[in-house]
Amino acid sequence: MNAENPIGVFDSGVGGLSVLHEIRRELPGEDLLYVADSGHAPYGDKSTELIEARAIAIVEFLVSQRAKAIVVACNTATGVAIQPLRARFSIPIIAMEPAVKPAVTRTKSGVIGVLATSRTIASDNFAKLHERFGADAKILMQACPGLVEQVEAGKLSDDKTRALIERYVAPLLEQRADTIVLGCTHYPFLAALIQEIAGSSVEIIDPSAAIARELRRRLSGADLLSTKNRAGTEQFWTSATTDIAQTVIAQLWRADVDVRRLPANTAASQSIRQQN
Repeated sequence: MNAENPIGVFDSGVGGLSVLHEIRRELPGEDLLYVADSGHAPYGDKSTELIEARAIAIVEFLVSQRAKAIVVACNTATGVAIQPLRARFSIPIIAMEPAVKPAVTRTKSGVIGVLATSRTIASDNFAKLHERFGADAKILMQACPGLVEQVEAGKLSDDKTRALIERYVAPLLEQRADTIVLGCTHYPFLAALIQEIAGSSVEIIDPSAAIARELRRRLSGADLLSTKNRAGTEQFWTSATTDIAQTVIAQLWRADVDVRRLPANTAASQSIRQQN
């Protein structure tokens, strides 16, 4: 494995760009590959078999692009597919995890809220987090149907988005939550609106920076950090319509981008088409 190879990052859609931003800040010299599986978003209402197949197909593609490490920038894909991915691929694979542990250490009221997809909340990974830290704080789990779709459409502050956030945050505040964990990588793009609705006394926790630091640690431990003295590059792919993806990814990445169509020729993709 060459230290100058790129890092692969993927998500069910554009939400993982929130993680990509933090990776770029942490590792400015690394080349980055990003796959938005927006053609299959949201993962939260998909079957285990489909999510696992998509994750394998995308990682196979990123490995074919010489990725030296993979970041699964999706809590739902982590919950469903991280074990099969690590069993199948030998390169470092860094996973998302809702930031329950730091939230528990920082709450003053002893109540934290977790905004996430239904699938993330129902995952074994989250059950283990609840088991580990539930004795130290009251953990309120709030599923947020519709928020991923709003971010996928680039609608970060319209009336529908605001109404959805008000609906999901209100029960947490009623139970005295003073810390809210963003348990989906799409939600950091809504963080300002969530903060406005929750109020300044509520702390919003986004795990993206911690994931970027863990990536650096893993690359350093494997002697895979790039040594080139230059700015890193980014490449983007989508499984959705490229013209729509181009607009939304450019909006969220805050720069002009060239988004290409993700090839759909891996065995896992073939299997999904046959199932559907």
